[in-house]
Amino acid sequence: MNTSLSEEAVTLQRAAYELMYLGMDGSPVYSDDLSRRNGEVYRLATALYDSVAKGVTVEEQANVCLALLMGYSASFIDHGEKQEHVQKVLDRCWDILEALPSSLLKLRLLTVCYGEVFDDSLADEARAIIASWNPASLTEEQRKAVEEFRNVTDNPYPWEYVDSDR
Repeated sequence: MNTSLSEEAVTLQRAAYELMYLGMDGSPVYSDDLSRRNGEVYRLATALYDSVAKGVTVEEQANVCLALLMGYSASFIDHGEKQEHVQKVLDRCWDILEALPSSLLKLRLLTVCYGEVFDDSLADEARAIIASWNPASLTEEQRKAVEEFRNVTDNPYPWEYVDSDR
């Protein structure tokens, strides 16, 4: 992948991940830090979305789409175009997912796509990838990806209160 495109995608993925899990380690979350991180993730997502470079290989394209969906999901900022951008990225993902070989990258992309559309076929394909791996020899990245997938499928509406008495 082109170095600057690769760096942009990885930087956005890292920033979005940190924003999504801010305070999960028990540390306090300060409003100024939350606001700064939200602004940074949104700025990075906008810059990557507006970039003419979308990737040459299917893996490059998948990394760009993964970064964009993570960024848009993590940031609560929206200047009116966010849903349109998410939909355009998702539309790109359908072709990419068909061409992308079974891999950690594909699991991660399936997870973020599932988190947007909740299509069971995406979850089924992700489960098949996980089932193909030897649980005893998972890398740290694979373990994190499996945990993220389970978080999304076990709690598809994390910001909604569900009244279990109904």
